[in-house]
Amino acid sequence: MAKTVQKITLSSSRDIPFNKLLLSQSNVRRVKAGLSIEELADDIARRGLLQSLNVRPVFDSQGKETGTFEVPAGGRRFKALARLVEQKRLAKTAPVPCIVRDVATDILAEDDSLAENVQRVPLHPLDQFRAFQALREKGRSEEDIAAAFFVSINVVRQRLRLASVSPKLLDLYAEDGMSLEQLMAFAVTNDHAWQEQVWEAVQHSYNQDPYQIRRMLTERAVRACDKRVRFVGVDAYEAAGGVVLRDLFEQDHGGWLEDLGLLDGLVAEKLKAGAQAIAGEGWKWIEVAVDFPYGHTHRMRKLKGAQADLLADERATIDALNAEYARLEAEYHDADELPDEVDQRLGEIEAELAAFGDRPVTYDPAEIAQAGAFISIDSDGRFSVDRGYVRPEDDRGNADGQGTEHADSGAPSAQSPCTTVDQGTVITFGHQSDVEAEDDDAIRPLPERLLMELTAHRTLALRNAVANNPHVAMTALLHKLCLDAFQHSTSPACLEASVGHVFFAVQASDLGDTAAAKAVAERHEAWKAELPTEEDVLWDWLAALDDDRRTQLLAHCVSFGVNALYERAGRYGTGLTDHGLRCRLAQADGLAAAVGLDMVAAGWRPTVENYLGRVTKPRILEAVREARGEQAAELIDHLKKGDMAKEAERLLDGTGWLPEPLRIATAAPDADEPSAQGEAFPEFLTSDDATADASEERPQQAAE
Repeated sequence: MAKTVQKITLSSSRDIPFNKLLLSQSNVRRVKAGLSIEELADDIARRGLLQSLNVRPVFDSQGKETGTFEVPAGGRRFKALARLVEQKRLAKTAPVPCIVRDVATDILAEDDSLAENVQRVPLHPLDQFRAFQALREKGRSEEDIAAAFFVSINVVRQRLRLASVSPKLLDLYAEDGMSLEQLMAFAVTNDHAWQEQVWEAVQHSYNQDPYQIRRMLTERAVRACDKRVRFVGVDAYEAAGGVVLRDLFEQDHGGWLEDLGLLDGLVAEKLKAGAQAIAGEGWKWIEVAVDFPYGHTHRMRKLKGAQADLLADERATIDALNAEYARLEAEYHDADELPDEVDQRLGEIEAELAAFGDRPVTYDPAEIAQAGAFISIDSDGRFSVDRGYVRPEDDRGNADGQGTEHADSGAPSAQSPCTTVDQGTVITFGHQSDVEAEDDDAIRPLPERLLMELTAHRTLALRNAVANNPHVAMTALLHKLCLDAFQHSTSPACLEASVGHVFFAVQASDLGDTAAAKAVAERHEAWKAELPTEEDVLWDWLAALDDDRRTQLLAHCVSFGVNALYERAGRYGTGLTDHGLRCRLAQADGLAAAVGLDMVAAGWRPTVENYLGRVTKPRILEAVREARGEQAAELIDHLKKGDMAKEAERLLDGTGWLPEPLRIATAAPDADEPSAQGEAFPEFLTSDDATADASEERPQQAAE
């Protein structure tokens, strides 16, 4: 016989006049938390009561209903309604929707009150962010949202910014794959692809701090405190269409400017305008740059100019300012702290007096015609002009008695792209931008980070090769020890024979998956399983090893000290020097040649991710030209960079081509390798008339 399921009966719902309700002492909430009663009252006045009150009938001493009801669950809503009644915004007899508990229930009022509060599940923060975003998309302003939920506008902007992070990262956050602090760090930029790329780089790293994420997301941008930014102004940059990255969760000191090319263009334009104004003074030459290296005026003669005399009213102003300054100092001499207005006034007086001291210097017009000026940006982001320098060749011309004619012969006969002539003044513009021009035909140096990643690949492969060649490892170790013992060399060496494990601060995401990495790890674990853990036992164990096993273990240990990394040289003599870096890389080349390192055999091949997508179009074409010949390069030179990189990866596959940092120094790449020829090109490269003839032999043309 089937068991009968007992049906439940829900409590009835009805509207009860407010003056028939009273707060129950069975309500378990005692501590104030969450939205205040005043804010809740305002919210009810705006949107109405979203949730009914839970009430129970009140009985008299004889057990009869009195017509009033107590509220054990919903006390804060009851108090908010009472506040509205006090403010005469709600009538005393206004009907209030209530759930009336059955008189016969055996559930206590305290039970209802506790259940209503304990069983309530708050929204996940991500649901809050997306809800705010939905309100914004439906036309609600940030101010309206802030007022409706009793938060500041900044909080609304923060939640909207978090909701705009890459959906992939938001899903990870929803599944507890990242912390809220990490998500806040990703909100510094709106570039979803860049956010995801950075996450791929840090998720398997030991350093996943929000600071590291912010640093990586903004490494391609310029801080607003940079002197170039202060020179042109953030407003001018934004007016020109530039984007400023702002961090709504941390102090960002003005944010980061994302478009470095635009910024440098504005800087160059403003410097050029200033240089043209200075050219009107009659200088022979003007050099313009963001900044000049220390000692750039070496061997130049500085003209001695004369400052203009002060006028009578200027002297009177200076005397008055000095008198006011002395009076304020005397008046507040014994004060522990100056009032703000007095401190501000003293600063203004100092600035005005300094302006009188910084008076223009006048020079002999004849000397101006042979001298020049340097225009740059000072450390505070102000336009800086350093006038009155005579070059040695101009001094020699005057000493030889050849005058202006000889001096003018030093002017360039053909203007370079960075040189112009304005009002007879030769103006030379220095390098303004670190951004590589994608369409520039020049072969520029490899990006520094890419160079670090490539040499990390080479260092790991070189370690594996050294570990497999005990004779070379022993020779390298003896070479390093001899340098230390007999020559007391302090230059950084390729082999750090301490042996200190050299970690890769900069590395590609696929470095750990390479054949060299797996071979090193397997060999290390095999030796680790054999070695005793006690120090005294280890000594005896090593002493008992035969020569072959001893040299193999030595080679393995020595390999961890191999450092063939390219690193950024320290400035002002700190850290690794340029000379030390050259020594290290030269020794690495010798070590690679000794072990016969072949990065192609080690498994490295050029792809869009590890090289081709990271360099300029001329670099891509150069690689294809070296590996496949001029014909192959011509067939892809019309493509956009993304398509060019993908097609170049296909063309270079199997050719054995390597970028310069991965080649053995003594081996020159063979651009005419027979095996690289004859592979069919895709149809979209050879379908038009212009490229259809590329496979045919072209006739030789006579030189003009």
